[in-house]
Amino acid sequence: MSINSIEKMNHLVWLLFFSIFTLSCSRTTMNEFQTNKISHVDQYFGHEVRDDYQWLEDDYAPEVKSWVASQNKLTDDYLSQIPYRQKIKDRLTELYNYERKSSFSKVGDKYIYLKNNGLQKQSIWMIADKNGKEEILLDPNQLDSLGRTTVNFIKYNQQKHLYAVGINYAGSDWMTVKVFDIEKKEFLEDELKWVKFTSIDWLHDGFYYSRYHQPPKDKELLSLNKDQQIYFHKLGTSQQEDILIYKGAEDEQLYYTLQQLKNSPYQILYRQEGTDGFETLYRKVDEKNYLSEGEFIPLFKGFSSKNAVVGNRGDELLILSDIDAPNYRLIAVNPQSPEKANWEIVIPETAYLLEGVSMAGDKLVAQYLKNAQSELLVYDIDGHLEKALELPGLGTVSLQYADKDDNEILYSFSSFVQPGENFSYNVQSEETKSLSKVKLNFDSNLFESKQVWYSSKDGTKVSMFIIHKKGIQLNGENPTYLYGYGGFNINLTPNFSPSYIALLEQGAVVAIANLRGGGEYGEQWHKAGMLFNKQNVFDDFIAAGEYLIKSNYTDAQHLGIAGGSNGGLLVGACMTQRPDLFAVAIPSVGVLDMLKYQKFTVGWGWIPEYGSSEQSEKMFQYLLAYSPLHNLKKGVKYPATLVRTADHDDRVVPAHSFKFASRLQELADKSQPSLIQIFTDTGHGAGKSVDKIINETGDAWSFFLWNTGVKK
Repeated sequence: MSINSIEKMNHLVWLLFFSIFTLSCSRTTMNEFQTNKISHVDQYFGHEVRDDYQWLEDDYAPEVKSWVASQNKLTDDYLSQIPYRQKIKDRLTELYNYERKSSFSKVGDKYIYLKNNGLQKQSIWMIADKNGKEEILLDPNQLDSLGRTTVNFIKYNQQKHLYAVGINYAGSDWMTVKVFDIEKKEFLEDELKWVKFTSIDWLHDGFYYSRYHQPPKDKELLSLNKDQQIYFHKLGTSQQEDILIYKGAEDEQLYYTLQQLKNSPYQILYRQEGTDGFETLYRKVDEKNYLSEGEFIPLFKGFSSKNAVVGNRGDELLILSDIDAPNYRLIAVNPQSPEKANWEIVIPETAYLLEGVSMAGDKLVAQYLKNAQSELLVYDIDGHLEKALELPGLGTVSLQYADKDDNEILYSFSSFVQPGENFSYNVQSEETKSLSKVKLNFDSNLFESKQVWYSSKDGTKVSMFIIHKKGIQLNGENPTYLYGYGGFNINLTPNFSPSYIALLEQGAVVAIANLRGGGEYGEQWHKAGMLFNKQNVFDDFIAAGEYLIKSNYTDAQHLGIAGGSNGGLLVGACMTQRPDLFAVAIPSVGVLDMLKYQKFTVGWGWIPEYGSSEQSEKMFQYLLAYSPLHNLKKGVKYPATLVRTADHDDRVVPAHSFKFASRLQELADKSQPSLIQIFTDTGHGAGKSVDKIINETGDAWSFFLWNTGVKK
């Protein structure tokens, strides 16, 4: 039975169902709660797979909203019994109440950044001169007093003093693009809708961007996003007048991104199947007829590699490439003779991951990841190493601003116990300046962090960061919070979070594992955890837990695991494969139905990472073998579980969590809580207001500590 057919069921049948449903939702004890089931079977290569909670996929439906309300009440009733829940939230409020600034960028000769005085719901956009005199540029809290609206300054047009900004509501990926006048501090009338996953590049009197067709009404957060296209928007015109620059073939399902190189006639087009690998094309644009429909010429065909254009050196394109270089290298390619034999290697591959290269003045600034920790190196334009920047310690660098017409670069640095500090570096004078320092409201000297290496199931060495109070006793009973991600080439590196401080102060250990599937050790590390290698990621995470127990940090009664999005999949898979190893599991906004994920919003873009149940019987069987939703078993003692999702998550739709929580409540042995928390006016994670972060984190820490034996 499809969702549409369910919606068209006879009114009397729905009345009967709804009365049964209401009775089931009225029960408030975790051991009795049972979500209603409607028989449904899907077919995969002749195999039948039951999905009796399919009706929960339509989160717009009234009966699903009623289910959400009942589940949230059940969860809040449980959490309200934890005696220190409010105390933890109060401490988090104290820890977040400090002045902080985001990474800096530049507008002309001034700096632009986000600033929060402490507990403001959304940080405020500021602009400051070189002497530090600052003024408010735009306050998102004035647009929405409830803190649901975020504003991102995407791309600056220096000639016109205009910024293209993206405005998101309630955490949804859907973005409204507007234009902001920096000098007048006001929006222009231009407004572009149905934009998602876009870059913006200015050219003359307008800019390029990517958009989708308007989705069906009341399905904006659920329906499949198809047919992305690139348009040019001319300032002062309506979106209906925008000029179509590029669209794919009728049967294509790809992302399209346009890059206009600065001070260059080259335009670069990227065509992506999803989140891994992309084609790179180019064309030359006539200065007088820059909207002409010239053909894009393939530079790198196929989707098996990643080749990103950094800029140009005369007629040559400087390209960050993983072809024959899984740790990446910088090559120079002449589009007129792009054959591999004609490439010049500007910065060769090393033993460490080359995360990115930027042009600054006549220099190249390269960002490396060495054992999951950052390095910044400066090269001349021909690739000769000139200087390694001195960083404050071992941590993570974010290079926010570099421009080929400017000698100044702007970057930030942070570690697990050191908040982000912003720096300016001049590639000519070699002068470094601190632009912002943070006054801490806790003593960072009370804590220490280390990096360890452990062996996974197949013998592969995996690194992990461990943070705790100094002088902690290795008695095997410390509450330990193990976090992981392991996918999509994403790196987990040292970063500061006030949230972790609140946990560490309670005597907990925080461990963050650099699992295969991530990008910490290059493309080979990524590929070792994707497609038919995905089980390696779960094995790495399970081995991390076993290492922490073997090293006497904790034991199975005090070990919790957590992760979000792909990390939610990680937690779901590991708690179903090794329920005996963990006391607590917190999967957030997780991909938990591996047979259907590709059917919602942008899920199709993850097929290069996961594979699809519709590709082949072999892939279907592999996905079925670890899909968290399908591997829950009756009567098993699963960890105390708090599933978390959000009503405006249009990336990993809430149906994943809804169905997983329902099956867990149905099948678990009932000795441990199996709860779900559904946040309102919130999305996949980005743009949350400070008060929401404090409230959500306080609940997570309370649930984790309570179920690892901390009673006061």
